Amino acid sequence: MEKARPPITPQQIDNLRAEARGARDAAYCPYSNFSVGAAALCSDGSIFRGCNVENASYGLTVCAERSAIFAAVSAGHIDIVAIALVSSAIKLARPCGACRQVIAEFSSAIAPITVISESLGGEHVVETLADLLPGQFTLL
Repeated sequence: MEKARPPITPQQIDNLRAEARGARDAAYCPYSNFSVGAAALCSDGSIFRGCNVENASYGLTVCAERSAIFAAVSAGHIDIVAIALVSSAIKLARPCGACRQVIAEFSSAIAPITVISESLGGEHVVETLADLLPGQFTLL
């Protein structure tokens, strides 16, 4: 049975925000010029980064959040505790609907993933996936 996790600490939030800022620098966004970086924290303390990667065929573009989660899963980690995203937008940009659903795949009511969103100016908000995606779709 899954156990509730301790809440994420302010230091972990700050570290994830910094990692996501670093990941944003690698974004490939020649079409929108909208760069996003993400960092996923796993229960063992591992952090996996991701950035948005655009494509001339927009439907093939991958968001930073999914990129970070896929990197974690590719390394054998499905125990994601939190994810931070930092965009080049002046206002806060939160995960898109597709990313929210991917985050939902690794979240639960007992151990919800914390989502941290940060704007270019450093404004940030800390939420749970349930705040962003109430009534999420799941088969498990």
